[in-house]
Amino acid sequence: MKLICWNVNGIRAALKKGLADFVSAEQPDILCLQETKARPEQVELPLELGAYQTYWNSADKAGYSGTAIFTKVAPLEVTYGLGVDELDTEGRVITAEFENFHLITVYTPNAQSELRRLDFRMQWDDAFREYLLHIEKKGKPVVFCGDLNVAHNEIDLARPKENRKNPGFSDEERAKLNALLDAGFVDTFRHFHPNTPDAYSWWSYRAGARQRNVGWRIDYFGVSRPFIDSVKSASILPDVHGSDHCPVAIELA
Repeated sequence: MKLICWNVNGIRAALKKGLADFVSAEQPDILCLQETKARPEQVELPLELGAYQTYWNSADKAGYSGTAIFTKVAPLEVTYGLGVDELDTEGRVITAEFENFHLITVYTPNAQSELRRLDFRMQWDDAFREYLLHIEKKGKPVVFCGDLNVAHNEIDLARPKENRKNPGFSDEERAKLNALLDAGFVDTFRHFHPNTPDAYSWWSYRAGARQRNVGWRIDYFGVSRPFIDSVKSASILPDVHGSDHCPVAIELA
């Protein structure tokens, strides 16, 4: 079973840049998208995506944030948000229950320049961690994926020293990701590739960063620790363009 996750930075733009061709080539069983920036009625899906059931969580603000799940496997139940009113206006979470696991796709808020949204981000990280633990208690393992907007360790970005106190690599954000993993979850990519450098999923549009691979690994698949034995592989697909992010993927046994 192949799962792919991608921050598309606008699904309508991504469709013009080959999203449907990518899906046709990869044939994921489940595709999770972040930063869709659209409501479903605003998106004309091509025939290549006709095999998928689609679930959308759009932000109250038009053209902002948003998530979606495209799946060939019918979920048992789908819910939206974290259940916290002040955190659920931006369309950032979808949960789909399947036979053997709960899948949660997430688009974590950016702390923004000068960390001006850091307090909100800290509240979000705590609520998201508690939400995952709550879902896990329902009796099935959790698979979560998305743009977490944080590089975990120095190996996960090209210029750690220069970015030490910047959004996405602040001590506070990294500590929250540590707390999430310590709560019983595994970063699947680092499980399979613990020492692989220069493996990034996001590059700034500035100064030819992608061509020079001056990037960050901020897109993740995480799983409940006991479920890691069901994960066959975890990968990053840096050669896939169409967004400032590239897709990340896992295969399940």
